[in-house]
Parts: sequence; C-alpha cells; structure tokens
Amino acid sequence: MRPMLRRVPASVALSAALALVLTACSTPDRRAAAPPKLGSAGSKAAPELPFDVRPLIHPPKKYFGAAMKGAPHSMKAVDDYTVMVGKRPNLIEYHAAWGDGFDSSGVRKAWESGALTVLSWEPFRTSLADIADGASDGYIAEYARAVRTLNLPVAITFADEMNGFWEEWGTEHATPEEYVRAWRRIHDVFADVGAANVIWTWSPNVINPMKKVALRPYYPGDAYVDWVGLVGYFTRVDPPDEFDELFGPTIAQIRTFSPKPLIVLETAAVPGSRRAADVRQLFKGVSAARDVVGFVWFNHKAPRADWRLAKGSEALAEFRRLAAADIYGFDVRKVR
Repeated sequence: MRPMLRRVPASVALSAALALVLTACSTPDRRAAAPPKLGSAGSKAAPELPFDVRPLIHPPKKYFGAAMKGAPHSMKAVDDYTVMVGKRPNLIEYHAAWGDGFDSSGVRKAWESGALTVLSWEPFRTSLADIADGASDGYIAEYARAVRTLNLPVAITFADEMNGFWEEWGTEHATPEEYVRAWRRIHDVFADVGAANVIWTWSPNVINPMKKVALRPYYPGDAYVDWVGLVGYFTRVDPPDEFDELFGPTIAQIRTFSPKPLIVLETAAVPGSRRAADVRQLFKGVSAARDVVGFVWFNHKAPRADWRLAKGSEALAEFRRLAAADIYGFDVRKVR
C-alpha cells in the first residue's frame, strides 16, 4: 500500500517503422537499435528505430532505484541521495497524474546520469471505463508521441495497486475487466504511434492486506507486460517483516499465470528500531531472487510515515553497506 501522499537508410526506414510499431512485450523478434543521439529529435533525416529496450528488461545486474521529491525533473535530490547512500541510483521513479504532459526533460536528465526512468501514471479524476472506451485516446496518443520522439527508454506503470480499495481506480471503483481493457487500450495506442521504447510494468500491491482479491483477473496478459512490479512496505514491528513473508505470497500467486521478470517497484521501511533489520531483509531478498531485477526505495516523507533514510542512522549505515555490493547498479546507457 502506497503511503498516502540508431539511424537507418531511407530505403528501409518505412519498412522498419512498420515492423516496429508494437511494444517491447509483444515484439521479441525486432532488431536492436543503438541508443539515439541526444537532441536528434526533430531532425528531418530518416527516422530512428525505436530504442530497443529488451536488454534493459533482463539487465546484467540489479537495478538500484529510488523515488524522491522533484526527481528526475531536477536531479539535485538524486545527487544528494547519491552522496548519502554511496551509490548513484540507476532507476528513478516519479508519479504523474492523468492529464499531465510527458516529462521528456526529466527522462533525458536521468538517462544522462546513467539511469532509467520509471513513470507511475495515475488516472485521477477519470474512470478506467472511460479510458477503456476511448475517451482519452487523444491525450494518450499525444503522450505516446512525446515518448516516441524522445526515443529513450522509459518504464511505465499504469494505475498501480489496482487490487487495493484505497485507490480511485481500485476495487471499490473499477472492475478487473475495466482495468484490463484500459491497460490494453493505452498499450495499443502507444503501439499505433510506434512508441516501442517502453517497458510496460504491471504493479499490484502485495496481497497481504487483501488476500481475497485475486490478481489474475487484473492481469492484462504477457503480450502487454514486460515487468511485474511489486509494491510493498516493511511496516510490521513485532514480529518484524521478512522479505519472503512480505513479497512471497504475491510472487507465488503471480507465478501461476506469468513468468515475467519481477521488480520491487516501491518499498521502504517505517522508522524505528527495526528499520536496519528491514533494510537487511530487503537486500537479502532481492539479492537471492534471480527473477527480481532490482528495487526502488520510496525516499519520501508522507502522512503515514517518513520513509526517507535518516542521516546518521543505523538503517542508513546498513543500507550504504549493502548497496556497495557490485550486484547493485550499472550504467543503463552501456547495456547491450
């Protein structure tokens, strides 16, 4: 539960573009493209192939991610976080409301620092049914064109925590069928404009707070998903949470219907005497799970708790020690 808060010759450009209108999750045979040259958008030369995100879906090491105020539009918080934890995040998450424009500047800044951006797109003040029926197609297409024009990789998660009652798009406001239709509609609009530089990330909350809500009815299908994101926070004090207890039941259920790579898309631990132990559990669990490609620490202060790592704390010292492991972090620009 989220705390409240490469060029091609002109003779082949057309055929290449037609062959690549689908997204990463449904185009396993598309040819790899070299990363675009920054600032090339708007050129009248032959169009670039969409950025090939496949190597980033199955990375050589674990993503070391963080979410923090103002990032990636401003990278100051990322710089400060890097100094604090001793390693630069290579996955930066931010949230955008429905109706917002695509933050191409922020995504570019993150990329230039060696990080992939993950966007959590939240459909506030609209309904999944309306999205599914095409009411937002114009907005989605405009957004998708901006993503395609930038032509840098970006992960997108839409309406996460859909299995929770606390979200406007959650169990008390939308059906699983509406959710799936809305997800597929968005995905297909992106495909129509050729925005294949997206890692589609389906992200339920861990099932522990609502065990009776099955995840499978909410799943759009493997053709529409690249990563499965997990949202879960270490909140239990006595006895404390363990990684397998917090995430294990959700992973087990997901594995009955999808083999997609997993990523802990949002996590943190409540402040207090158990926080250092929770940090150890997080790193231990992600390190041991071969199908979990990394995690994102939610470094925000929220009404429910201050999830930020505190300077001088035992938890920060433990986080810094464990983050130093070579398995965590890599320059996303160098992945082929």
